[in-house]
Amino acid sequence: MSNAETDKSNATPPAPGSSSPEALDAQSVLQRAESTLNEVEATLRNSKVNRYRLEELIGEGGPPEKVSMDLLRDVTLDLKIELGRTRLSLEEILQLRRGSVVTLDKLAGDPVDIYVNGRLVARGEVLVLNDNFCVRVAELVGSDSIP
Repeated sequence: MSNAETDKSNATPPAPGSSSPEALDAQSVLQRAESTLNEVEATLRNSKVNRYRLEELIGEGGPPEKVSMDLLRDVTLDLKIELGRTRLSLEEILQLRRGSVVTLDKLAGDPVDIYVNGRLVARGEVLVLNDNFCVRVAELVGSDSIP
């Protein structure tokens, strides 16, 4: 016998006035659900359920008052310094050659944006030191001014 035949043979008769097979199936499903809920409630009443207070899960000792920055020394971050931006069409990009000049939306001497992991954290100025480009941090951007 298949599961469907077994379910139908164990089903209770339909309620008066409803003799369709759909009503029979719905009633048997409802009765099984009610009996399962009753079993679960009886099991919960008979067993000891451990109840925890939030304080027990958090622990009694809070975080240490002083945390050393040494914990973060090996963390790798993505640092990006943005001199400016521009929009170019695909045709303009394909025409770029060595020596091409791309105009940016910032003027020479304007502060550059410093991003860490995609977030604006500071602004600075570009310098040349020992034939290398450098950025001197001029302003830290607070979290309230980050969009």
